[in-house]
Amino acid sequence: MNRLSGKVIVVAGGGGIGSELARRYAAEGASIVLGDIDAAAAQTVVDEIVAAGGIATATELDGGDEASIYAIVDLACATYGGLDGFHANYASFADGAIAASVLDMPMDVYDEVMRVNARGHLLCTRAALPKMIERGGGVMLYTSSGSAYVPMPIRPAYAMSKSAIHALMRTVAIKHGPDGIRANVIAPGIIMHEKLEANASPGLKEWAFGRNAVKARLGRPADIAATGAMLMSDEGAYITGQVLSIDGGSSMRQ
Repeated sequence: MNRLSGKVIVVAGGGGIGSELARRYAAEGASIVLGDIDAAAAQTVVDEIVAAGGIATATELDGGDEASIYAIVDLACATYGGLDGFHANYASFADGAIAASVLDMPMDVYDEVMRVNARGHLLCTRAALPKMIERGGGVMLYTSSGSAYVPMPIRPAYAMSKSAIHALMRTVAIKHGPDGIRANVIAPGIIMHEKLEANASPGLKEWAFGRNAVKARLGRPADIAATGAMLMSDEGAYITGQVLSIDGGSSMRQ
């Protein structure tokens, strides 16, 4: 549990998965900056990390705003002396909220999803890479979704934005590998964090179990955090340019 000792990691986006990422990275010895649009929620998680003996700072982050993204990177460098890892873990679900299809999705909703999910992740990359290259290398991680692979009658903007993140990751991996940068994507399936558990219908759980090869349980934020910790650490030193689907076997791709 000390694989990330001495590393500085930004977790961009809290919530069910992001908060667990921050906890796990801190438990593994990293100094964490956790940013979220809900700064108070991020501070609650950071208080928990510090109470457990970890090192962490909270800040407000608007994942669609260039100045906000650069500010969280500058905060990490100013507070902890540099940057070794950046995990972009936020998303807009605007088209899902209206169950829009290709033909009836308002273009302003499409633009908002792409602004946050595709453009925002590009901005994270542009802000983080120079600082990590200065340190001699580092890790870019992106949280995507199984929606990038699964045919969906609704939420086309969300699915398109997640596919765009995969393309971004591959570009970073091949272009900046010589600079010591590794880049990967974690694509979760259905992850039963606290908020989703409280609002999930029995039908959703049955649907998820029906798709999964693992039948013992549905995924949890800790499953994503465990994979993230490995990829951020030297144990993942030979893994780059990959999409790791953490989904209980609901997708089985070669």
